[in-house]
Formats: sequence, structure tokens, C-alpha cells
Amino acid sequence: MSKKVGVLLAGCGVYDGSEIHEAVLTMLYLDQADADIICMAPNMEQYHVIDHLSGTEASEKRNVLVESARIARGKIKDLKEVQASDMDALIIPGGFGAAKNLSDFAINNIKAKVHPEVQRIITDMIDGKKPVGAICIAPATLTKAIADKHPEVTIGNDLGTADAIEKMGGKHVACAVDQIHVDRKRKIVTTPAYMLGPNIKNVAMGIEKLVTEVLAMI
Repeated sequence: MSKKVGVLLAGCGVYDGSEIHEAVLTMLYLDQADADIICMAPNMEQYHVIDHLSGTEASEKRNVLVESARIARGKIKDLKEVQASDMDALIIPGGFGAAKNLSDFAINNIKAKVHPEVQRIITDMIDGKKPVGAICIAPATLTKAIADKHPEVTIGNDLGTADAIEKMGGKHVACAVDQIHVDRKRKIVTTPAYMLGPNIKNVAMGIEKLVTEVLAMI
């Protein structure tokens, strides 16, 4: 039986959705390990839309599920239809969408709220002792979702974000881009990826280790 791994997406594009390199690398390493990939995203309006060429906000609206379907090549589920029982593990790529759509951490910092469906699936996975991986800025949303469990995570070495994670109830561990941090008690694996970068070859090393460790924990 193939291991079933959910990939929780947050749109399409680093500035307002999922970071595409991180999402694709995650799926590549899962596929190379012959895992069954279940892509999912909340069916909601994005916080905002960023023109990725100019870096400015665009006066339009987009849907997170519809945009995430671009990365998933159309094979994606509405998060509300996915249960923890459907998968053996969950991985959350980064990108600002993980902190603007899956939660509003990028806007409200330690007072952030997690999207209810995101809160549900993360909590159910952790309570079910199923491994969860979080990449780049996604560990901040993960920490907020399970703050009462005081997870150990890394986002690299950004002092402001690390401090916010600690204030939300987590424990931050500094980490290099090619490294992962493993919270064995809670079965959580995190890696900095583009919080450090600088290039796709660098983030690929940490993401490959994360995927390998998440699969090993199943």
C-alpha cells in the first residue's frame, strides 16, 4: 500500500499563495518515493492578489482553491472535504499564502487566527499522531494552530518570526537551509527553505530531507 500524503496549498505564487518551487519540490520527492499525493486547499477568497512581475497589489480577486489547482494540475480537493483519516501524513509548503490565507499571521502576527478548516485538519493530524511537515513560513501557522501543544519548529534564523513563534507558544530552533528540525514527540518536521534560500538548489536539499523524514515517521 502506498503512503497517502496530503499537500495543503494556499494559492499560486510566493507573494500571495503557495511558493511554487517549494510545492513542486514537495510533490516531486513524494512522487519519487511512490507516495500517493492528495492536494487540497481551502475554498476561499485570497487575502489579496499580488502582481508577481511588479510586486504591487492588483485590483482583482482570486480564489485560493482555484489558484492552487494550477499547481496541482487540476487534481485537488476542497479542504473541507478532506479528513485526517484520508491520509497518513500532511505537508504544508510555504509562500506568503501560508501566512495570509491559511492564517493571517503575516498581517496580525501573534494575534493571528487560523482558517477554521486549516485549524481542523492540523489539529486532527496531530491528535491522531500522524506526521506533519511545514516549510518556510508555514511553521508559524502550524504553531498558532496547535499552540497549546508547544511545538518545536524552525523557520531558519529570522529573529522577528522566531520571537513570534515563541510568543505564540512554540519553541523555535535555528536551522540552516539544508537542514530540518524534527519534533519527535509531536511528529512535526520543519525546514526553512526560502526563508533562507537563496536558490532552488539550496531549498531542495532541506525539502528532500523533510519529505524523507515525514515518510519515515508514518
